Amino acid sequence: MLPLVALTIQSASYVFTKFDMATEQTGVSSKPYAVTLSFLVSQYSLYGYDAAAHLTEETKGADKNGPIAILSSIGIISVFGWAYILALTFSIQDFGYLYDTSNETAGAFVPAQILYDAFHGRYHNSTGAIILLFVYASSRDKGIPFSSIWRKVNPKHKVPSNAVWLCAAICILLGFPILKVNVVFTALTSICTIGWVGGYAVPIFARMVMAEKNFKPGPFYLGKARRPVCLVAFLWICYTCSVFLLPTFYPISWDTFNYAPVALGVAVKPKILTCIISQ
Repeated sequence: MLPLVALTIQSASYVFTKFDMATEQTGVSSKPYAVTLSFLVSQYSLYGYDAAAHLTEETKGADKNGPIAILSSIGIISVFGWAYILALTFSIQDFGYLYDTSNETAGAFVPAQILYDAFHGRYHNSTGAIILLFVYASSRDKGIPFSSIWRKVNPKHKVPSNAVWLCAAICILLGFPILKVNVVFTALTSICTIGWVGGYAVPIFARMVMAEKNFKPGPFYLGKARRPVCLVAFLWICYTCSVFLLPTFYPISWDTFNYAPVALGVAVKPKILTCIISQ
Protein backbone atom coordinates (compact mmCIF):
# COMPACT_ATOMS: atom_id res chain seq x y z
CA MET A 1 0.00 0.00 0.00
CA LEU A 2 2.73 2.46 0.98
CA PRO A 3 4.47 2.87 -2.42
CA LEU A 4 1.04 3.32 -4.04
CA VAL A 5 0.17 6.11 -1.60
CA ALA A 6 3.51 7.94 -1.71
CA LEU A 7 3.57 10.89 -4.11
CA THR A 8 7.12 10.12 -5.25
CA ILE A 9 9.08 6.87 -5.37
CA GLN A 10 12.85 6.65 -4.94
CA SER A 11 14.94 5.07 -7.68
CA ALA A 12 16.42 1.59 -7.36
CA SER A 13 19.92 3.07 -7.40
CA TYR A 14 19.01 5.23 -4.40
CA VAL A 15 17.56 2.29 -2.45
CA PHE A 16 20.35 -0.21 -3.17
CA THR A 17 23.46 1.96 -3.50
CA LYS A 18 22.89 5.15 -1.48
CA PHE A 19 24.80 5.25 1.82
CA ASP A 20 23.85 8.09 4.14
CA MET A 21 24.27 8.09 7.92
CA ALA A 22 22.67 11.49 8.64
CA THR A 23 25.72 12.24 10.79
CA GLU A 24 24.61 15.79 11.63
CA GLN A 25 21.39 14.46 13.17
CA THR A 26 22.48 11.10 14.61
CA GLY A 27 26.05 11.94 15.58
CA VAL A 28 27.18 8.59 14.12
CA SER A 29 30.26 9.09 11.95
CA SER A 30 31.66 5.54 11.80
CA LYS A 31 30.50 3.55 8.76
CA PRO A 32 31.23 0.13 10.36
CA TYR A 33 29.17 1.16 13.39
CA ALA A 34 26.32 2.32 11.13
CA VAL A 35 26.40 -0.99 9.24
CA THR A 36 26.32 -2.85 12.56
CA LEU A 37 23.19 -0.97 13.62
CA SER A 38 21.56 -1.45 10.21
CA PHE A 39 21.26 -5.21 10.76
CA LEU A 40 18.66 -4.47 13.42
CA VAL A 41 16.15 -3.51 10.72
CA SER A 42 16.09 -7.12 9.48
CA GLN A 43 15.70 -8.34 13.06
CA TYR A 44 12.59 -6.19 13.52
CA SER A 45 11.07 -7.31 10.20
CA LEU A 46 11.61 -11.03 11.03
CA TYR A 47 9.71 -10.78 14.31
CA GLY A 48 6.61 -12.60 13.04
CA TYR A 49 7.94 -16.16 13.00
CA ASP A 50 7.69 -16.18 16.78
CA ALA A 51 3.92 -16.68 16.41
CA ALA A 52 4.43 -20.17 14.93
CA ALA A 53 6.37 -21.24 18.02
CA HIS A 54 3.66 -19.96 20.37
CA LEU A 55 0.93 -21.84 18.51
CA THR A 56 2.84 -25.15 18.46
CA GLU A 57 1.31 -26.31 21.75
CA GLU A 58 -2.15 -26.13 20.18
CA THR A 59 -1.17 -27.99 17.00
CA LYS A 60 -1.91 -31.63 16.19
CA GLY A 61 1.29 -33.60 15.70
CA ALA A 62 3.24 -30.69 17.19
CA ASP A 63 6.52 -32.63 17.30
CA LYS A 64 6.60 -32.61 13.48
CA ASN A 65 4.14 -29.95 12.35
CA GLY A 66 5.51 -27.36 14.81
CA PRO A 67 9.03 -27.23 13.32
CA ILE A 68 7.60 -27.30 9.78
CA ALA A 69 5.36 -24.33 10.64
CA ILE A 70 8.29 -22.43 12.14
CA LEU A 71 10.50 -23.00 9.09
CA SER A 72 7.63 -22.13 6.73
CA SER A 73 6.99 -18.99 8.73
CA ILE A 74 10.65 -17.98 8.51
CA GLY A 75 10.54 -18.37 4.74
CA ILE A 76 7.32 -16.38 4.39
CA ILE A 77 8.39 -13.66 6.81
CA SER A 78 11.76 -13.34 5.06
CA VAL A 79 9.97 -12.50 1.81
CA PHE A 80 7.40 -10.15 3.33
CA GLY A 81 9.94 -8.63 5.74
CA TRP A 82 12.16 -7.82 2.76
CA ALA A 83 9.14 -6.35 0.97
CA TYR A 84 8.35 -4.26 4.06
CA ILE A 85 11.87 -2.80 4.18
CA LEU A 86 11.79 -2.09 0.44
CA ALA A 87 8.37 -0.43 0.73
CA LEU A 88 9.72 1.89 3.41
CA THR A 89 12.93 2.83 1.62
CA PHE A 90 11.32 3.30 -1.81
CA SER A 91 8.68 5.54 -0.19
CA ILE A 92 11.09 7.98 1.50
CA GLN A 93 10.00 11.47 0.47
CA ASP A 94 12.77 13.62 1.97
CA PHE A 95 15.65 11.84 3.69
CA GLY A 96 16.88 14.96 5.46
CA TYR A 97 13.43 15.58 6.95
CA LEU A 98 13.30 12.11 8.53
CA TYR A 99 15.79 13.10 11.22
CA ASP A 100 14.67 16.71 11.57
CA THR A 101 13.77 17.27 15.23
CA SER A 102 10.98 19.62 14.14
CA ASN A 103 9.12 16.94 12.14
CA GLU A 104 5.98 15.14 13.30
CA THR A 105 7.91 12.38 15.10
CA ALA A 106 10.60 14.66 16.55
CA GLY A 107 13.19 13.07 14.27
CA ALA A 108 13.20 9.88 16.36
CA PHE A 109 10.79 7.44 14.66
CA VAL A 110 11.89 7.10 11.05
CA PRO A 111 9.47 4.33 9.89
CA ALA A 112 6.54 6.22 11.40
CA GLN A 113 7.70 9.42 9.72
CA ILE A 114 7.90 7.67 6.32
CA LEU A 115 4.31 6.50 6.75
CA TYR A 116 3.19 9.94 7.86
CA ASP A 117 4.90 11.70 4.95
CA ALA A 118 3.37 9.31 2.41
CA PHE A 119 -0.22 9.59 3.66
CA HIS A 120 -0.09 13.26 4.57
CA GLY A 121 1.50 14.13 1.23
CA ARG A 122 -1.25 12.32 -0.67
CA TYR A 123 -4.32 12.99 1.44
CA HIS A 124 -3.20 15.84 3.73
CA ASN A 125 -4.31 13.55 6.57
CA SER A 126 -2.39 11.10 8.78
CA THR A 127 -5.25 8.74 9.67
CA GLY A 128 -4.02 6.00 7.32
CA ALA A 129 -0.54 6.08 8.86
CA ILE A 130 -1.96 5.76 12.37
CA ILE A 131 -4.04 2.73 11.35
CA LEU A 132 -0.99 0.99 9.88
CA LEU A 133 0.99 1.66 13.06
CA PHE A 134 -1.72 0.35 15.42
CA VAL A 135 -1.02 -2.97 17.17
CA TYR A 136 -2.47 -4.81 20.14
CA ALA A 137 -1.62 -7.85 22.24
CA SER A 138 -3.32 -10.25 24.63
CA SER A 139 -2.20 -12.31 27.63
CA ARG A 140 -2.69 -15.98 28.40
CA ASP A 141 -1.18 -19.07 30.06
CA LYS A 142 -1.50 -17.69 33.61
CA GLY A 143 1.63 -15.62 33.21
CA ILE A 144 0.47 -12.64 35.28
CA PRO A 145 -1.56 -12.12 38.49
CA PHE A 146 -5.34 -12.50 38.14
CA SER A 147 -4.80 -14.39 34.89
CA SER A 148 -8.28 -15.93 35.19
CA ILE A 149 -9.69 -12.44 34.59
CA TRP A 150 -7.39 -11.54 31.71
CA ARG A 151 -7.73 -14.84 29.83
CA LYS A 152 -11.55 -14.81 30.01
CA VAL A 153 -13.07 -14.87 26.52
CA ASN A 154 -15.90 -12.47 25.80
CA PRO A 155 -18.97 -14.67 25.08
CA LYS A 156 -20.28 -12.27 22.45
CA HIS A 157 -17.15 -11.23 20.56
CA LYS A 158 -15.14 -14.43 21.19
CA VAL A 159 -11.96 -12.53 22.10
CA PRO A 160 -10.15 -12.02 25.46
CA SER A 161 -11.46 -8.47 25.82
CA ASN A 162 -10.09 -7.98 29.36
CA ALA A 163 -6.59 -8.94 28.24
CA VAL A 164 -6.74 -6.67 25.21
CA TRP A 165 -7.79 -3.66 27.30
CA LEU A 166 -5.17 -4.45 29.94
CA CYS A 167 -2.41 -4.61 27.34
CA ALA A 168 -3.67 -1.43 25.72
CA ALA A 169 -3.60 0.35 29.09
CA ILE A 170 -0.07 -0.88 29.87
CA CYS A 171 1.16 0.16 26.43
CA ILE A 172 -0.33 3.61 26.90
CA LEU A 173 1.37 4.01 30.28
CA LEU A 174 4.70 2.80 28.89
CA GLY A 175 4.31 5.13 25.95
CA PHE A 176 3.74 8.31 27.95
CA PRO A 177 7.49 8.92 28.52
CA ILE A 178 7.94 8.93 24.73
CA LEU A 179 6.10 12.27 24.67
CA LYS A 180 8.98 13.77 26.66
CA VAL A 181 12.04 11.59 25.94
CA ASN A 182 12.39 10.18 22.42
CA VAL A 183 14.89 7.43 23.29
CA VAL A 184 12.27 5.69 25.43
CA PHE A 185 10.82 4.24 22.20
CA THR A 186 14.20 2.77 21.27
CA ALA A 187 14.59 1.31 24.74
CA LEU A 188 11.12 -0.27 24.71
CA THR A 189 11.52 -1.90 21.30
CA SER A 190 15.06 -3.01 22.13
CA ILE A 191 14.22 -4.63 25.45
CA CYS A 192 11.17 -6.36 23.97
CA THR A 193 13.25 -7.84 21.17
CA ILE A 194 16.06 -8.83 23.53
CA GLY A 195 13.60 -10.59 25.83
CA TRP A 196 11.89 -12.33 22.92
CA VAL A 197 14.91 -13.53 20.96
CA GLY A 198 17.13 -13.97 24.02
CA GLY A 199 14.73 -16.53 25.45
CA TYR A 200 15.52 -18.85 22.54
CA ALA A 201 19.23 -18.71 23.32
CA VAL A 202 18.76 -20.80 26.49
CA PRO A 203 17.43 -24.04 24.90
CA ILE A 204 19.74 -23.59 21.88
CA PHE A 205 22.79 -23.34 24.13
CA ALA A 206 21.54 -26.26 26.22
CA ARG A 207 21.26 -28.36 23.08
CA MET A 208 24.85 -27.55 22.11
CA VAL A 209 26.32 -28.65 25.45
CA MET A 210 23.95 -31.53 26.13
CA ALA A 211 25.46 -35.00 26.02
CA GLU A 212 24.19 -36.87 22.96
CA LYS A 213 23.20 -39.87 25.06
CA ASN A 214 20.73 -37.68 26.98
CA PHE A 215 18.95 -36.46 23.85
CA LYS A 216 16.08 -38.35 22.23
CA PRO A 217 15.48 -37.12 18.67
CA GLY A 218 11.93 -36.45 17.55
CA PRO A 219 10.46 -36.99 14.07
CA PHE A 220 11.88 -33.64 12.90
CA TYR A 221 15.63 -33.87 13.39
CA LEU A 222 18.52 -31.92 11.87
CA GLY A 223 20.95 -34.82 12.21
CA LYS A 224 24.61 -33.88 11.75
CA ALA A 225 23.67 -30.27 11.02
CA ARG A 226 22.25 -29.80 14.51
CA ARG A 227 25.35 -28.40 16.24
CA PRO A 228 26.49 -26.04 13.43
CA VAL A 229 22.93 -24.69 13.13
CA CYS A 230 22.68 -24.21 16.89
CA LEU A 231 26.07 -22.49 16.98
CA VAL A 232 25.16 -20.03 14.21
CA ALA A 233 21.77 -19.33 15.84
CA PHE A 234 23.32 -18.80 19.27
CA LEU A 235 26.04 -16.46 17.96
CA TRP A 236 23.48 -14.45 15.98
CA ILE A 237 21.31 -14.06 19.07
CA CYS A 238 24.30 -12.89 21.11
CA TYR A 239 25.21 -10.43 18.37
CA THR A 240 21.76 -8.89 17.93
CA CYS A 241 21.07 -8.69 21.65
CA SER A 242 24.38 -6.89 22.14
CA VAL A 243 23.73 -4.44 19.33
CA PHE A 244 20.27 -3.61 20.71
CA LEU A 245 22.05 -2.32 23.82
CA LEU A 246 24.20 0.15 21.87
CA PRO A 247 23.36 3.86 21.62
CA THR A 248 21.94 5.01 18.28
CA PHE A 249 22.59 8.74 18.74
CA TYR A 250 25.70 10.67 19.67
CA PRO A 251 26.91 12.48 21.69
CA ILE A 252 25.47 10.49 24.56
CA SER A 253 23.30 12.47 26.97
CA TRP A 254 20.15 11.95 29.03
CA ASP A 255 18.11 12.55 25.87
CA THR A 256 20.08 10.17 23.62
CA PHE A 257 21.17 7.41 26.00
CA ASN A 258 19.83 3.92 25.17
CA TYR A 259 18.07 2.87 28.38
CA ALA A 260 17.65 -0.74 27.23
CA PRO A 261 20.61 -1.97 29.39
CA VAL A 262 18.97 -0.39 32.45
CA ALA A 263 15.61 -2.00 31.66
CA LEU A 264 17.34 -5.33 31.03
CA GLY A 265 19.11 -5.13 34.38
CA VAL A 266 15.85 -4.37 36.19
CA ALA A 267 14.18 -7.36 34.52
CA VAL A 268 17.05 -9.84 34.93
CA LYS A 269 18.11 -9.07 38.52
CA PRO A 270 14.94 -10.44 40.22
CA LYS A 271 15.17 -13.60 38.10
CA ILE A 272 18.80 -14.13 39.10
CA LEU A 273 17.96 -13.66 42.77
CA THR A 274 15.06 -16.10 42.43
CA CYS A 275 17.35 -18.72 40.90
CA ILE A 276 19.93 -18.23 43.64
CA ILE A 277 17.31 -18.54 46.38
CA SER A 278 15.77 -21.65 44.79
CA GLN A 279 19.23 -23.26 44.59
